[in-house]
Parts: sequence; structure tokens; C-alpha cells
Amino acid sequence: MLFNSYTYLLLFLPLVALGFHLLRNSKLRLALGWLVVTSLVFYGVWNPDPTQPWSPKYVLMILASCTFNYFLGKRLSALKHSRPGKLLLGFGVGANLLALGYFKYAGFLAGISQDLMGWPAVVPQIVLPLAISFFTFLQIAYLVDAWRGETEEYHFTDYLLFVTFFPHLIAGPLIHHREMMPQFARNKNRGLRSNDMSVGITLLALGLFKKVVVADYLARTASPIFDLAAGEGRDPTMAEAWAGALSYSLQLYFDFSGYSDMALGSARIFGIRFPLNFHSPYKATSIVDFWRRWHITLSRFLRDYLYIPLGGNRKGPSRRYVNLFVTMLLGGLWHGAGWTFIVWGALHGALLCLNHAWFGLRKKLSIGAIPKPLAIGMTFFAIMIGWVFFRAHDFHSAKTMLAAMFGFEGWSAWPPDSMMVVKEDRAWKPIIGGLLLCWFFPNTQQFMKRYLPALGMKEFKDLRPGPHRWWHWRPTIPWAIFTLAILYGVGREFDKVSEFIYFQF
Repeated sequence: MLFNSYTYLLLFLPLVALGFHLLRNSKLRLALGWLVVTSLVFYGVWNPDPTQPWSPKYVLMILASCTFNYFLGKRLSALKHSRPGKLLLGFGVGANLLALGYFKYAGFLAGISQDLMGWPAVVPQIVLPLAISFFTFLQIAYLVDAWRGETEEYHFTDYLLFVTFFPHLIAGPLIHHREMMPQFARNKNRGLRSNDMSVGITLLALGLFKKVVVADYLARTASPIFDLAAGEGRDPTMAEAWAGALSYSLQLYFDFSGYSDMALGSARIFGIRFPLNFHSPYKATSIVDFWRRWHITLSRFLRDYLYIPLGGNRKGPSRRYVNLFVTMLLGGLWHGAGWTFIVWGALHGALLCLNHAWFGLRKKLSIGAIPKPLAIGMTFFAIMIGWVFFRAHDFHSAKTMLAAMFGFEGWSAWPPDSMMVVKEDRAWKPIIGGLLLCWFFPNTQQFMKRYLPALGMKEFKDLRPGPHRWWHWRPTIPWAIFTLAILYGVGREFDKVSEFIYFQF
């Protein structure tokens, strides 16, 4: 079920909230059970092939995964820090990765085998279950925490809710069990509250605006141009390639941060705060800074469950660079089974290594910092080059886009009218608007700062408690009118339902 659909906004979310409120004076397990059942409904309505009858197999799959990991986690808690526990942990992590590997990477590996050895004769078409990367990663982290002795004795209902709670189930944020479960316990018998409702609805509205009005409009430029690079017709011109790359860079940010805002807003309606997932990543002054601001919860998981176990920076600079590179390479592969994702991960791994080396050289030679506007521009340029690989249909179309961007196919601007895939004025206006929003306007968390829309805000200086500004949101009549105006703008563009980009991962 999509957040940006009438079914979710007008039927599912109101009914779930109403049921949760009516159960506020019942046993906590009953209220949590209601959220578990409705979350499984939210997940279960997905059908990879709408022409085929609906099947419960994907719901049964996520339930089987949760059951396996819950009981394995209980056993690991009893064997924490022991060698038998470590062996059992290895088995659990391997089983989860095996399931993920079959669905996500078997087809990719079979294609490589076919190219090299001619076997198998037919590459299997395996349907990727919705959100399998997210809930697999979530549960591997739980197993590791159980072996470390960092989990509590959760009831099975609690664990199911931790994994399946619908606001974060499909595309995050990636949450720790210790962040969410205590909040439900603290909110016992409170039901829905007006303050949480107003904050949640406003976050939901802002996320919808990002997705429906901004991201989907940018997609009208990005998609045709990347499709042109992947086709057998003409190659994109230099101006088209730059427009396509810029549009997709902005589309991806507004699409995914819009999803995160809607996830935070949906959870806040129930009194639950999720961790911060985005903080103006295109204002980053370095690649290191970018990964502190982009998909923050994924960066945290990669750091805690991959980079640090590999050795982190504890074994010298050379090993640190290897660990950084391997972490980002696997992070790229986590996003998708394809050479373009591997290149994207490797590129960011190399850039992080170069960035840390530059920091070390600056400190050693007492070199001053690069002026902030120039640093932001250089960082955004490097990130945009990476997004070309991330978005391209295959490695060949990525090379086609980059060749056009850097003039290897000529320095031509926009093509004649008869050959246009996107009109020039319809391409550059949303790009300029998107860049202005990214660089010169406050982000959602800054705008909602007074009411703590997310966990982890204190990690950023500009999100810590401080002076109140006139543009900081408050639950007042004028701001309610503002939210209605945002929803009106969304309604004007709500003519089609489009999936979020991160649904494919």
C-alpha cells in the first residue's frame, strides 16, 4: 500500500488510528496486536502481478522470517558472549542472508554465470518480495544485539510490531528495537493525542508535497532522458544529460525524504517518534558529511554492524580505508543486484577514503578549509555523478549519460522540437526550484523543530533547542491553514499513483 494513495490516506490510516484509540483502555498487548494485524494487511495488499490472483505467500514469508528470528534471538540472549552463541549467531545471519541472496541476487549471479559459461540456459525470473532488504537487515541487527546482550525479553507481539509496524516497514527508517518498544510502553492507555495528531498530519502533508508535487514533477524530466540513454535511438545531448542527472538527483532526495517524512508523520499520530533519516544532505560540505545527513539510519547500521565489526579505524589508517571501501561496496550491493550499484558503492567508498586522507593532510600541513559554497558545490557534483550509476538501466547507459554530460558526444544543447523528449522550459524550471528548496530553505526537521519530529536531532547543532523563529511551525490556526494549503497543492497534482523509488530495494 502506498502512502500517496487515497486508500491509505482516507481509509487505512484513519481506521487504524481509530481502532488504536478505541483500544486505549484495553490491555497493551491488544492495542499492539491491532497494530500488528493492520500492519500485515498494509504489507499484504501488495501484489507483484496485479493480473494474477492475490496470494498470502508473502505475508506468510515475513511471518516465518519474524518467527525464526524471534526464537533464535531468545536463544542467543541465553548464550550471549559465548562461543556456542557466536556459532548460532553465524548460522542465523547466514540463514537470513541466504534468503535475501536467493530473492535478490540469484538472478544476477545466474546472468553472470550464463555470460561466462553458458549455464544456465535460462536466467530465472525471481520476484523480489517487498521490503525484504529492510526487514532482513533489521532482524540481523536484532540477532547481533541479542548475542551482545543488548536486547530485552520481548513478547512475540512486541517483536512482530518492531519488525512490521507499517510506517517503517517498506523503506525505513531503519530502527533499533530499543528505540521503538519503550515508546509503546510509555504511551500505554494514552490513545491518540491532539498534539501528536497535529504534528503527524503536518509531517504527512509535507512529505506528500515533496513526493507528489516536487519529486514526481522532476521525474517527468529524469525518466525520459535516462530512458533515451538506455534506448537504441539517439543519445541525449549534453544539455539533456545534465538536466537528466540534476533532475534525478533532486527527484531521489525529495522522493525518499518525502517518504521518510510521511513515515515519521504516520508514526507520530500514534505517539511514536522515529529516528531522523535526512538532514539537508545536499548542503553537505564533504562526502563524509553527506553520509552523516543522507539515509542516516542506514549509515548508522552500516557503521555499527559492518564497519566497526570489520575493525573500523582501530587497526591503522590503511585498514581503515579498506574497511570503509568494503562497507560502501557492500552498501551498494545491498541496494540492488547490478553492476551499476556495485560501481556506485565503490565510487562512494573511494570518495570517503579520499575525503579522510584529505582531512589528515589538512591537519598535518595546517591547510585551511575550502570555502563552504565551493565545498558544497564540489560535494554535490561528486554525488550527482554517483547517482547517474544508481539510476542508469545498465552500465552502458550510465556511460552514455556521462559521455554526453562531459561533451564526448558533442557540445550540443537542446535538440530540435521534433526530437525532444522533454521541453527545455519544463525541465529547467523544476530543477531550479528544487535546488532553491535544497540549498536556501529549511528542511522539515528545522521547520518542525519546536515539537521534536524525530529522534537523534541533537546530533546536529541547528536542530538542538535554541531561539524560536517566526517560521518554526506551531499548532495554531494560521499554521493549520498553511497545512491545508499544502494539502490543496498536493490534491491538484494527485492525478496518478506512483511508487516510491526505494520500494525497489
